[in-house]
Order: sequence, then C-alpha cells, then structure tokens
Amino acid sequence: MNQQHEPNSQTDNSQPSPAPISDPSRNDEKVGEIRESPLGWKNRLSGIWHNSTDRIKQLFPVGKAAAQKLLQSILQSLTVSEAEIAEILEKVRAELPTTEATLIGKPQAGKSSIVRGLTGVSSEIVGQGFRPHTQHTQRYAYPSNDLPLLIFTDTVGLGDVSQNTEEIIQELVGDLQQPSQRAKILIVTVKINDFATNTLKKIVQQLRQFDANIPCLLVVTCLHEIYPPEVDNHPIYPPEDPEIQRAFASLQEAFGNLCDRAILIDFTLEEDGYTPVFYGLENLRDTLAEMLPKAEAQAIYQLLDENASKQLGNLYRDVGRRYILAFSVMAATLAAVPLPFATMPVLTALQVSMVGLLGKLYGQTLTPSQAGGVVSAIAGGFLAQAVGRELVKFVPVLGSAIAASWAAAYTWALGEGACVYFGDLMGGKKPDPQKIQLAMQEAFKAAQERFKKN
Repeated sequence: MNQQHEPNSQTDNSQPSPAPISDPSRNDEKVGEIRESPLGWKNRLSGIWHNSTDRIKQLFPVGKAAAQKLLQSILQSLTVSEAEIAEILEKVRAELPTTEATLIGKPQAGKSSIVRGLTGVSSEIVGQGFRPHTQHTQRYAYPSNDLPLLIFTDTVGLGDVSQNTEEIIQELVGDLQQPSQRAKILIVTVKINDFATNTLKKIVQQLRQFDANIPCLLVVTCLHEIYPPEVDNHPIYPPEDPEIQRAFASLQEAFGNLCDRAILIDFTLEEDGYTPVFYGLENLRDTLAEMLPKAEAQAIYQLLDENASKQLGNLYRDVGRRYILAFSVMAATLAAVPLPFATMPVLTALQVSMVGLLGKLYGQTLTPSQAGGVVSAIAGGFLAQAVGRELVKFVPVLGSAIAASWAAAYTWALGEGACVYFGDLMGGKKPDPQKIQLAMQEAFKAAQERFKKN
C-alpha cells in the first residue's frame, strides 16, 4: 500500500519518489496527489534517502549497497494489502483497551454531553455519530467503528409513557450478554432537579441483578438549573451550595445501593456562557479511572490530555486532533505490548484507518487503497528521515521493538500532516509538500515529548 520505489543498489543516484494516488471516482485525480517541481521533490527525497543510509552505515559496518538494502527493507515493511489490513485490524480490535459505556437516562439529561466531554468532539459530530442499534438504543463508537476506544450505548425514549420499559431492559440485557473482553460500565444520568426516577431505578435494578459485577456510576447533571439568581457562573468545584448538596443527597438516597459511586457534573455548550464548559470533567475522569481496569483508565486519561485539546481557531483541525489523539493512544498501547503482530504493518493499518477518517471529516471519501496512498505520498520522505534518525537503533528487529512513544508521536505527526493535506484540498489548493513536511516535523517533536511524559 505504501509504495516506495526500490533504489538501484549498484548506483549512488537512486531517487525514490512518492507515488500519487489516483481516485477512480474523480476525473481530476485531486485526491491523494501532491505536485511540485519533479526535480525539487525528487532531489529532496534523494537527499533524505542518502542521509538515512549514511546514518545506518555509521552504526552498522556495512557497505553502501547493503545499507540501502537494509533501509529499503524497513520501508517496504510498510506495504500492506487491504486484505492484510483487514486481518490486522481484527487482531488489533481484540487487544484495544475499549470501554463500553451504557448511558441510561431521560432525554436532555446530559448523556450526549458526557460523550462530548470524554471525546472532545463537537455536539454536531456526536449527534450525527449515534446510529440505531436496537429498537430502543443507539450506539456511538469513538474514534471509529473499526477501531473503537470508547463505545457509548444510549437508551432512547426513557420517560416516555408510550415506551415499554420491559423491552428496553431486555435489549440492554441482551447487549450485556454478548461475549466480550471489553470493560463495561453503566452510567446513569439524572438532572439535579428531576426526582421522577422510578423508571430509571427499575432499569438499573434489573441490570444489576443480571450482573452485579458491572460497575454503575450515578452522574447528577445540569447543576446550573438550580443556581441562585445572582450566580451566573460555575463556582469552584466541588459546588458547596446547600440546595445542590440537598438535591444531590436526595438522589443518592433514591438510588440507594444500585450505584457504586455518585458524582456531580455540569457539561454545557459554549454559547451557554458557563466556564468551564465541562464542569467536573476531571472528577468524572478520575472516578472512571477508579472504576475501570488499568488499561482502559490509562486510555481515558490520555484521551483527555490537555495539550491535545487546545483551541486552534480552526474547527476542522481542532476536531481532527481529537481523532488523531485517539489513534496515537492506540499506537502507543499496541507498540508497548509485545504482541506477535506488533509490527510496522500494524502502525500502517492504524494510520490508513486514521487518514480515511480524517478525509471523511474534510469531505473526502477514500477507499483503504487511496488512504494508504495518501499515507505514502505525504509521509514517505518524513519516514525515511525518521528511520535514519530514530528507528535505526531497532534494526534488525524493528517490528517488535518500536518504542510506544515513537509510535504515538509518528502517528500524531502523520495525522497533523493529513489535516494540512486535506485542508489544502478543501480550500481548492494543491497540497504543499514543504508545508506538510514542516507540520509533521514540528508535530513529531512536540508529540515525542508529550508521549514520553505519559
């Protein structure tokens, strides 16, 4: 999939160049194509190639031809067919620290807000991302259905007298009965001024009877609806207002032993004017970490990395970064575990999925082949440079020895490059290879430091 032209080992003038992608559905072949002066692009790649092989020669007593062959074999390890990608992703899915969160609550009780808080994506994307799962539930997988780190199942229509509560319970029990190695948690959302909770209690009671080992968290929301008139912003967390405390205590008593823990949050929209928008998010994160297994808890901590959620003034890039972060967490998790399939093709499969998802965000629908071509086109030179500078210490067991921080940083850098690439296409411009490479280099350096700390 990532096509690199093999250098001629008998000459010093080999010049690999990135292969443009052709989208059969587009006559102008704009998707996946980076154009500049062929001589300038090839000369730059040629210089990177020779610098990389020289670096290998310094560390290993091999000749020029052998060094080139070694580097070429590393780059060729990124070539993965669509069938191989499907097989790899199937194995990756089985190893991901995925959390399945079943959200139980009435409409407008803050369930979608919890999804926004834990994923960082916009309310529009969350709203579009939920898909019918059963008659009474919808499901949203983040960052993608193929490779989810978080799966939210939302109950639909609770509180509606026309809904059959027993049917809802049976559907939820049916979900919980599905064999899975994923961590599960029940999240019950109740507005702080809503005390008509009999239906919710009945559902939670029957689910807990089915499996008492699944942790259950009571999340009391919409605190601002009972703030005193003179209060126009959130107080310091946790809130000490007597009315909030009384209402919270009453709801805790109502759910008795049905829920293992209870917390207060107030997740609003930016236009509501409350700061912070996700009031109590850190408490939600820490509580989930205490209730979930270690791997799933660590994934949630990394997904809420403050450095990754900075506002950039660019809606697409800001949303794109949330997805990039999720795939970087996957790359780090998988690279840190000595799995039999933890090789460079695994990274390639993750990155092909990520680029396809980012393309969709920017209005470009790519097949896996086209997404792989984008990876090859924008990352070929960057990867060759990185091999000579970062990866050579892992030769000849590159596949099984990739450091988690490097895998995460490289995935992050590729995602940043893809955002620049798709952003140019969306603006009607030809992608600028220099700008993409610069964005990737800066992102790689910053991400290395971040993921080393994590």
